[in-house]
Amino acid sequence: MRARSGIITGVAALALLAGCSDDDGLMNLRSTGEGPDEFAILPPKALQAPEDFAALPAPTPGGANRADPTPAADAVAALGGDGTRVVGGGVRDSALVGHATRFGTDPGIRRELAQADAEFRSRRNGRLLERVFDVNVYYDAYGPQALDQYRELDRFRAAGVRTPAAPPEGLEEQQD
Repeated sequence: MRARSGIITGVAALALLAGCSDDDGLMNLRSTGEGPDEFAILPPKALQAPEDFAALPAPTPGGANRADPTPAADAVAALGGDGTRVVGGGVRDSALVGHATRFGTDPGIRRELAQADAEFRSRRNGRLLERVFDVNVYYDAYGPQALDQYRELDRFRAAGVRTPAAPPEGLEEQQD
């Protein structure tokens, strides 16, 4: 009987100790180790054969390759701008920048939003035991603001908006 209560106490202590880990898991997207950062890895673009091989420029060591990833240019093109006008990671498409800033900009917006977010989270910092055991309550705090993607997809489709990036109708039900 005494050994049994010792085993139960030991298992409970191990479970309590395991629950006290300070691992944010997917909440921490920054690499803190010295290893590779898997979020910094970009896949290359698909190789394409040119129509005329004689028209290819001479290779330049260390120069750009047509298959190199260009995330900034791809983002500008996805937003309707001219991706070829992105130079050195900066956007040179004045029409896109002008449209994005047409209502003005606020240089202190990051500080203002960080302060408002800290106040919002301080009002929703969890119940007593969640605070005592430092439980992550991020999803509980922001749950009411979450977007139901399938409800919005149905709303857009009902309004007649084309949704080419979304799965075809009926595919969502097959996955469940």
